[in-house]
Amino acid sequence: MPDLSSLPTAELIARAGSVRDAAHGTRVTFSPKVFIPLTKLCRDRCGYCTFAQPPARLEAPYLDLEDVLVLARRGAAAGCHEALFTLGEAPEERYPSARTWLDEHGYASTTDYLVAAAAAVLEETGLLPHANPGALPADELARLRAVSPSQGMMVETLRADLAAHRGAPDKTPERRLATLEAAGELRIPYTTGILCGIGETEADRVEALEAIAASHRRHGHVQEVIVQNFLPKPGTAMRDHPPCPPEDHQRAIALARLILPPEVHVQAPPNLADDVAPLLAAGVSDFGGVSPVTIDHVNPERPWPHLDALRAATEATGRQLAPRLTVHPRYVQDGAAETWLDEGLRFAVMDRADAEGLARDDPGAVYPNKVGEVRNVGDGAEVVLVGRRSTQWYSGADVHPPRLVPGPSAPVGGPVREVLDGVAAGEQVGHDEIVALFAARGREVNAVAEVADELRRRAVGDEVTFVRNRNINYTNVCTFKCRFCGFSKGPRSLNLRGTPYLLTLDDIAGRVTEAWDLGATEVCLQGGIHPSFDGDYYIDVTRAVKEAAPGIHVHGFTALEVTEGAKRLGEPLADYLRRLMDAGLRTLPGTAAEILDDPIRQILCPDKIDTEEWLEAHRTAHQVGLRSNITIMFGSVEAPDSWARHIIRTRDLQAETGGFTEFVPLPFVHMAAPLYLQKRSRRGPTFRESVLMHAVARIAYDGLVDNIQASWVKLGADGVRQLLQAGVNDLGGTLMDETISRSAGASHGQGMEEDGFRAIVEPLGRTLAQRTTLYEPVTPTPV
Repeated sequence: MPDLSSLPTAELIARAGSVRDAAHGTRVTFSPKVFIPLTKLCRDRCGYCTFAQPPARLEAPYLDLEDVLVLARRGAAAGCHEALFTLGEAPEERYPSARTWLDEHGYASTTDYLVAAAAAVLEETGLLPHANPGALPADELARLRAVSPSQGMMVETLRADLAAHRGAPDKTPERRLATLEAAGELRIPYTTGILCGIGETEADRVEALEAIAASHRRHGHVQEVIVQNFLPKPGTAMRDHPPCPPEDHQRAIALARLILPPEVHVQAPPNLADDVAPLLAAGVSDFGGVSPVTIDHVNPERPWPHLDALRAATEATGRQLAPRLTVHPRYVQDGAAETWLDEGLRFAVMDRADAEGLARDDPGAVYPNKVGEVRNVGDGAEVVLVGRRSTQWYSGADVHPPRLVPGPSAPVGGPVREVLDGVAAGEQVGHDEIVALFAARGREVNAVAEVADELRRRAVGDEVTFVRNRNINYTNVCTFKCRFCGFSKGPRSLNLRGTPYLLTLDDIAGRVTEAWDLGATEVCLQGGIHPSFDGDYYIDVTRAVKEAAPGIHVHGFTALEVTEGAKRLGEPLADYLRRLMDAGLRTLPGTAAEILDDPIRQILCPDKIDTEEWLEAHRTAHQVGLRSNITIMFGSVEAPDSWARHIIRTRDLQAETGGFTEFVPLPFVHMAAPLYLQKRSRRGPTFRESVLMHAVARIAYDGLVDNIQASWVKLGADGVRQLLQAGVNDLGGTLMDETISRSAGASHGQGMEEDGFRAIVEPLGRTLAQRTTLYEPVTPTPV
């Protein structure tokens, strides 16, 4: 590497900023945390430290476990994701009172108590512990790995002769580097850093950064490097030492960005600077932990910035603030969790993660979902949760979503701006552009929504449509084992899906007659794949529907159902679909698509039709004259890369056949889904992800699929109202007797009448219109 220290500051910063932008774009992360000072006793005596205190100044040597949990509960209630455990190093080696307290409470060491406290916080609150215990041997790091997804220790400097570290046996370069190396060997996502301005030179900083970079290249474990500026504190040996000059700090940040591999984040504490813009300009991509609850116990004289102020300051530089977990996404996604996280921690991390592996960003508290019982309610089940209830928005939950659209209309830059400029120029978005749009944060989300809504206006105008329909789920017995499904009858051990049932043809006909008499123009037929069905069952059902109401539109049978029906009869699919059409079938729903990405389907529905079979079923349907729609179930285990593949594959088929009428995103409802209760999925999408799914779809399908629908059952009226300003033009159906979403835990009811739709639409200055299944106008008749 060339001698970076010889570069002028302006050039050094410019180079570092370019590297940061290429690696991390416009995103700046932070971890919403609660600070838990487990003990302020320390055997080290550092010249700059106000955290460490002698026993006489403390009420007790250690924070009691109940006091730890009180702090953690406050953090969880405030929407934090991290419990930062900070403590002195091996105080029992110096202070008899520490040794006595540990003995009386049954702990062999400070590390032993830290393990217990972290485990209690994780179990009680779901907050993810980040252990910051200093230099430790490998066996103690390994014990902490089981309860703390990430750990940390500042290298600070490799200068062994600094006055700042006299009397600090744990601050020797050898001990710090040995701990850093052991963490890498143990596959621990690790935070480290340097301290600038304690007497070291720029050459010393370069040496420390190069040592950190070398360790990371060997093991890949350094997730972020803190570049902290020294500020003198009253009452310390270095109280009269000058603070780190701002230019020196900027240069150190830039050097870190240029020396470290691009994937390693460079962090600077925002509360130690009067202005974050120079930090960001020099290459910072992460602000570390910021607490809305507790002070910075290491720098108590420097308050945390309010998150709104930090967000505004970040956005003023053209960047967007995003919350993260204690462990960064690259240690969570694409199977990395199996390497980097203890098996007992993987679900705890997943439970707070979004589709990119960052933190869920909806406001409100996230608590562990604890199932008290599952009540059989006849056609489904009701999961009863015990303990503290989460207050964040989830698809299907009776909680108002955050207000994202419309949002501040301000210029945005970076990859999102580049893609939107291409859209404005008439370019079709490809895979990478779609993924870039799904990564939008902050003001970028509204920028995407604005473009999507303009495309909606050009394509279909300001009319918002709905169809008057009834769902008939004729059986909940199914031979397939979809792991996300809370509807179809499954293993007794889960006790999730209610009593098995199979409607008779007379039952179905009766429900169709009721729907027709209530003004329905469509009946939607879907159910499980009953072991007794042959393909003729679906033909018999279709005939029964048409005999009961000859004028009703039959929208029925997924790609799985028709493929299975043809297979059981040994009949070509095209011939079988023609027989269904002769019986009265007119359109196919797009469900059973889930995610058209086979590695994800292997997790969600391994025995179901694969991607090509789903596409071929719809291709064949279009060829014989049946129309259909596109659905996507999102928010369970997949990432935006899979969303992009799904959109492009269905878009390609639409370009080939023109047979799809609409795109219907279906947010995963987690509450009663077996996959979630087995601790193998997320809690569904965030509301930001839900907004983007509809908006990005409008952009990606522009000119090919005119209608984008929002599911009021899963998103609620408030959520749908926002989506109508993000590219959506259709509200779906009135859904008399909807049971599939309710069986998964949704709480938004079984039906919505025209007045309910009108209450959503009219405040936006839009007009409501009833449509047919094929998007033709309907003149409503009095009921």
